[in-house]
Amino acid sequence: MEAVIAVLVIVIAIFAVTTIVRSIRIVPQQRMDVVERLGRYKRTLSPGLNLLVPFIDAVRSKVDMREQVVSFPPQPVITSDNLVVSIDTVLYFKVVDPVRATYEIANFLQAIEQLTVTTLRNVIGSLDLERALTSREEINRHLSTVLDETTGRWGIKVTRVEIKAIEPPPSIRDSMEKQMRAERERRATILNAEGHKQAQILTAEGEKQAAVLRADGDRQSRILQAEGQAKAIRTVFDAIHQANPSQKVLAYQYLQSLPQIANGSANKVWIVPTELTKALEGLGGALGGLATMAGDTPSPRVDSDAVEREAVAAAQAAAEEAQRVDAEVRAAEAQVSGEPEGAAALSAGEPVPPSAALGGTDRSDAHQIERA
Repeated sequence: MEAVIAVLVIVIAIFAVTTIVRSIRIVPQQRMDVVERLGRYKRTLSPGLNLLVPFIDAVRSKVDMREQVVSFPPQPVITSDNLVVSIDTVLYFKVVDPVRATYEIANFLQAIEQLTVTTLRNVIGSLDLERALTSREEINRHLSTVLDETTGRWGIKVTRVEIKAIEPPPSIRDSMEKQMRAERERRATILNAEGHKQAQILTAEGEKQAAVLRADGDRQSRILQAEGQAKAIRTVFDAIHQANPSQKVLAYQYLQSLPQIANGSANKVWIVPTELTKALEGLGGALGGLATMAGDTPSPRVDSDAVEREAVAAAQAAAEEAQRVDAEVRAAEAQVSGEPEGAAALSAGEPVPPSAALGGTDRSDAHQIERA
């Protein structure tokens, strides 16, 4: 009997403990528990200490209210230009209504995955490969809008959809790499050509500026040289006028300048200025005066009358020779024409006038010669 009482007491104690445990529910932060009473939804337990009716209330589901991240496996998608690409997506969502997430959809996570795949195929199917590769932001925004509208009635909020990678086929990747390589080479060639062009332009500008500077320097040098020569000539001219040199000094300067004028293999003819004769006369007079002062014997003077007499004698000899030649010519003409008078005259040895012998010389000239 005592054993039966003891067993009954133990059973009552166990039942009481079980009842107390089932009536007390502690819910952690950021979690909501859906409670059913006799199979129907009763209430949602908030975080903290909650009391339940034992053996009547039961927790149907424990819903995590935090934002969750789900990465879906790569999905093959066909683009508008009939290329199969593999796309990886990442989905960010959170449950905003645990009751609808529990009763509206059996497995909301699987539903979101399938909805993402179908929406992604619909979006990528309207784009070509190049646009799909460069329009990730647009694709993300479109996916987020479609998923948010559909999952809203499930009590789920899709916060963000991201595309991790878009992998084209290997052949397309090779073609894209060749295209990018060719594009880089083209850009490099263009940059090299631009650099060469700029270098040539800068070189030409530098040469131009250098030529301009050299010409300017040459001009300034010529101007300075001309100004210096002008000043030198002016100084010499003023010094000569101030010194007032005599004809003797000028004649001496002429004589010193003659070797410089005649110097050079190309100087065949050179002109002696008329003033040189006067200068030489002055120089001769100066030298004669110097010789007289030194006591030297003057050179004998040439007799001009004797020179004149010799010239007259030479002229008379030339006239006689001309008469003889003229007489012979007349005799030959008389023999040819048959003129005896002329021949007789020539044979008689009559003298020919000096004018005829001189070949038409004026009588007054002949008379002057005879008088001389």
